[in-house]
Amino acid sequence: MRSVPYDSRMFGLGIGELLVVLVIILVVFGAGRLPEVMGSMGKGVQAFKKGLREPPEIDVTPGDDAPDADTKSKPS
Repeated sequence: MRSVPYDSRMFGLGIGELLVVLVIILVVFGAGRLPEVMGSMGKGVQAFKKGLREPPEIDVTPGDDAPDADTKSKPS
């Protein structure tokens, strides 16, 4: 028998535990809303993976160093 460096069960849960978790999710969200929730979760995972692949964006917006025209002092 070949040894694997990780637990072959998903998150350390067996089939029975996974079924209980799925039934609880079904009861909480309902059968009608479940596809919407799973779709949103899938989009979130895709966005997370995309964020990991892309380099971070650098914010180059100017600071408050230059005074605006409205904030200039008016002569008295």
